[in-house]
Amino acid sequence: MIVVAGEALIDLVPQGAGALADLKPALGGGPYNTAVALGRLGSPTAFCSRVSADAFGEALLAGLRRAGVDVSGVQRGAEPTTLAVATVGTDGSAAYSFYVEGTADRLFEAPAGLPPGARAVSFGTCSLVLEPGASAYEELLRTAAAEGVFTALDPNIRAGLIPDADAYRARFRGWLPSVSLLKLSAEDARWLGGTPREWLAAGPSAVVITHGGDGLIAYTEDGAEYSVPGEKTEVVDTIGAGDTVNAALLHGLAALGALDAAALAGLGTAGWTRLLRFAARAAAVTCARAGAEPPYASEVGEL
Repeated sequence: MIVVAGEALIDLVPQGAGALADLKPALGGGPYNTAVALGRLGSPTAFCSRVSADAFGEALLAGLRRAGVDVSGVQRGAEPTTLAVATVGTDGSAAYSFYVEGTADRLFEAPAGLPPGARAVSFGTCSLVLEPGASAYEELLRTAAAEGVFTALDPNIRAGLIPDADAYRARFRGWLPSVSLLKLSAEDARWLGGTPREWLAAGPSAVVITHGGDGLIAYTEDGAEYSVPGEKTEVVDTIGAGDTVNAALLHGLAALGALDAAALAGLGTAGWTRLLRFAARAAAVTCARAGAEPPYASEVGEL
């Protein structure tokens, strides 16, 4: 089982041009999208979060269940669901404004442990910023790593939520010794500072950087680099594309039996090329439709 830990929220997606365009609510949140994508790809998946008991929260849990995701460990709260208002650029890229004060997901408490059979756990996005939940997720990350569980981190930077950029960058560096796989966008990499080689030296076995339509590059601790181009598609928007890549990488690593440092080191050119191409195909499907709608296994093909 792959566990995804982090927030579930509602994206309010504009249905036309201009600041006053109609907004359509959509199920979202980086970790939520990752969990749904993993479920649709066929990976046994569990979601670890705190979700509101309001109507939006019920809809979020229903979406996870439809994807086959185990929600038995999800905490519930009476507080409202976090809202993210998306702005979509002419190139399909998305920016967000957040409504997070007093919402349910940021009150997450670290569980006693991961579900039985957990082989990997994934972290990222707002959940690692908003306290007091951020410290609880950080505790879970460190505990999982200490127990030998494969850990994945996608920072998915939302700069508007980070009050002290330098403090967050220092905290990010402090997470790296507990991270097996670091995945981030080129934009996030520039914001965080540093290089893949510096991050690898701090702990991860591999770093994957996404470059939008230009593809993906993987860097490994033995000094190797592997890259694939992006898949051609008609982009509607990029909402959920990075989360889909995250899920595809984890799904692919599980399929390849590489959810540990030694197996990851042995993937080589053939293994990494297969994995990255699979992730690029999955992201292209998501980009071709509105909102975060990750693909099903039948839409992506074999690894």
